[in-house]
Amino acid sequence: MTVKVALPIGELKIDAEKVVEYLCARLREYIFDYAGKRGGVLGLSGGIDSTTTAYLAARALGAENVFCYILPTSVTPQSDITLAQSVIERLGIPRGNYDLINIDDVVNALTDKVKSENRVIKGNIAARVRMIILHAQAAKHNCLVLGTSDKSELTIGYFTKYGDAGVDVMPIADLYKTQVRQLARHLGVPEEIIIKPPSPALWADQTAESELGMSYELLDSIIYLRFDAWLSEEEVAARLGISTETVERVVKMVKQTQHKRLPPEVFRLSRRAHGSDWRYPREWR
Repeated sequence: MTVKVALPIGELKIDAEKVVEYLCARLREYIFDYAGKRGGVLGLSGGIDSTTTAYLAARALGAENVFCYILPTSVTPQSDITLAQSVIERLGIPRGNYDLINIDDVVNALTDKVKSENRVIKGNIAARVRMIILHAQAAKHNCLVLGTSDKSELTIGYFTKYGDAGVDVMPIADLYKTQVRQLARHLGVPEEIIIKPPSPALWADQTAESELGMSYELLDSIIYLRFDAWLSEEEVAARLGISTETVERVVKMVKQTQHKRLPPEVFRLSRRAHGSDWRYPREWR
């Protein structure tokens, strides 16, 4: 596919220093003041999203208040585990604040109960097992679970419902993948992690861009122009020099995964049902 403009588009350039300052302030406020918790717990995969979140958390909360867990299965590349361990060392996370826990036994036991060889089902089970462990660790350490999802993947539904999205707070969820890369370089994340092909690593040789059928540079540009700038699908295609069908495919992913980004739907019978009718501010003053 030939794109006629430089990608990602210029609108996706961020002032990384200001973004870091804002996200750290908000994370401190949310964890310490609003929630009254000690710190944050996150799963560290060796990928750019979880690494960038760990760097932000260590800066905002202090390394002593960040708990990192590496939760591999048999399909997790050893290189990912090594990178995750190097991040823990670089950030100075105290010895009692991290662990490596292989989850194969739990995942296999649950997969056997389901009686399915489908790799997507097994992969989603693994993502949900990880979240069970992270929430248990958060309860043990009086922390909140930090999500590591970015805006690109949240917008198109490229995550496991009640898995990697089943968290308490998402520090980088309003940053597209290409913006996370900018932030990562500003924070000093190793270049090896920044340029590594993104992958959920739910099965062997899985890569995000091969599944999506396009680069994140193109995906981010499409999503931004369609949903942030509110250009029509035809205008997005013309701006980027791509087919309207490509834009429509991305929009379809967004529409079909809306249920993953919302609380469970409640069919209203009473005057005030939980769901969209039940909206109270965060501060009950």
